[in-house]
Amino acid sequence: MTASLKDSYNRPVRDLRVSVTDRCNFRCFYCLPHGEPPAAPKAQMLTYEEIERACEIFTSLGIEKIRLTGGEPMLRRDIETLVSKLAALDGVEDLALTTNGYFLPLRAQALKDAGLNRITISLDSLNRERFRIMTGVDVLDRVLEGIRAAKRAGLSPIKINAVIVRGHNEEEIADMAAFAREHDVSMRFIEFMPLDSGHEWSREMVVSGREIRDRISARFPLLPTGVRRGAETASRFRFADTASGEIGIIAPVTEPFCGACSRIRLTADGQIRTCLFSKTEHSLRDVMRAGASRAEIIDFIRSVVAQKEASHNIGAPSFIQPARTMSLIGG
Repeated sequence: MTASLKDSYNRPVRDLRVSVTDRCNFRCFYCLPHGEPPAAPKAQMLTYEEIERACEIFTSLGIEKIRLTGGEPMLRRDIETLVSKLAALDGVEDLALTTNGYFLPLRAQALKDAGLNRITISLDSLNRERFRIMTGVDVLDRVLEGIRAAKRAGLSPIKINAVIVRGHNEEEIADMAAFAREHDVSMRFIEFMPLDSGHEWSREMVVSGREIRDRISARFPLLPTGVRRGAETASRFRFADTASGEIGIIAPVTEPFCGACSRIRLTADGQIRTCLFSKTEHSLRDVMRAGASRAEIIDFIRSVVAQKEASHNIGAPSFIQPARTMSLIGG
């Protein structure tokens, strides 16, 4: 499909991230260090019918990939119902979900049966105590079982996300690469971004993509996969000894990839965000609930996409951290 959604920098927009809830059962310190903020009133949250309608219009405009996020998306009742509705939309080539893995042991197969293609699971440490410190919950074994359940269900390729934070888990980087080799998964290392509710992020806490690669290569030499990166967030590597598994490095702070960004976001309360670090939100919910016609909704979406920022400006002196945390924006 030819993307008919393009921003003012002529970047095609093909990837929609849809947050389905602002709630989470984890308390990761890099996201919710002071606990969960008050939930938005239920009436403000998009219904499944509204999400389906919005996604159908987005796909008619060239969106090819939809990723369901949160918060923890499986806290939303009967998420499998929404998955099945979105999987049936014309134009959806890839339907994925990002989760902390807690609910996967019992629900991975149902998600696959509903039409989910892929899954991304957060795993910031392989050490039980460090995992508890970083996430606020002592459930490492359950998350590991969730990964196994996702593999059994065929939700592949499985991506494992680890946010690397100086002073916390950088010493585990090579061990996580070993985990990717052992379990034949894509281990993706993410630089710490300023999206925490405590606003305690500092540049000194960022472990750069270069350092991450060097730490892995010291034990397991890496080679580029040769796959063209395009609009993807991760630089991808394979193991030089041809072992299974893959490494992805997402370095938005030290190696911004804004120039090829193809993403747009829809929050759980119906706000379109043109960047993770946007200062402005655009209420698609209000437009739809005001009785706008399909043509009017399309015009609104096009006008918002045209306002997509050139870059996130994390390194600029004028950078201001967004008021919303990652749990409220959607990953």
